[in-house]
Amino acid sequence: MNASHFALLVVRVFFGLSLAAHGYNKIFGGGKLTGTAGWFGSIGMKWPKWQARMAAGTEIGAGLLLALGLATPFAAAGFIGVMLVAIVTAHRNNGFFVFKPGQGWEYCASIAVVAFAVGTIGAGKFSIDHAIHKDVDGWTGAIIAAALGIGGAALQLGVSYRPPKPDPAAGT
Repeated sequence: MNASHFALLVVRVFFGLSLAAHGYNKIFGGGKLTGTAGWFGSIGMKWPKWQARMAAGTEIGAGLLLALGLATPFAAAGFIGVMLVAIVTAHRNNGFFVFKPGQGWEYCASIAVVAFAVGTIGAGKFSIDHAIHKDVDGWTGAIIAAALGIGGAALQLGVSYRPPKPDPAAGT
């Protein structure tokens, strides 16, 4: 057994299942999908019910695909898109470090970079992509992951994100 293929499997499964769990939590956790939609609306996302469903679906779908090693650069693009939207809408004004009040953007950026790396490296030997002889890696995987991830995030933000105006009475 090649240790690098095993390590790639561990990274894919951990990050994939973690993102899928995050999406599942948007639907079934705490405030459920209604609470998620309310939060999306509060940060300036138009059509918050649709945004909540889209975010949860992308997180579950991309997470499971990455964990399985199926359509890996496309799964990586889903990760990148979700993380970039999270950075812009919820974390960028809080500084870099995640331990800052409001949580900085370092954690989301780290997840996006891991996804980009996996999209570039490919799913590895222990994956469905490899088993069905549909491995995509190298520059092709990198371009798919980056272009679709960044492009999808830019499109979603351009169409849907309208940050709330600061309240002058609150002194912000």
